[in-house]
Amino acid sequence: MKDSEIEEILQKENEEYKKLNEEHKVFKQRLTEIDKIKYLTPEDEIERKKIQKKKLAQKDRMAEIIREYKKKVNG
Repeated sequence: MKDSEIEEILQKENEEYKKLNEEHKVFKQRLTEIDKIKYLTPEDEIERKKIQKKKLAQKDRMAEIIREYKKKVNG
């Protein structure tokens, strides 16, 4: 089973994964908005770094959930 198929299943069946995925999209959108700013203030830079860290942590947790699902399915 491909990761994309697993992600689809988890999106429907796993509330934690669904929540992480939604938040990940929000963080990605916010980073896109920040990156459009020509000159970032120090506050913008700090916010950008915080969002990047949160986004990465969520991506890591989502990958962990996928690995757990694979183990469960493959026995």
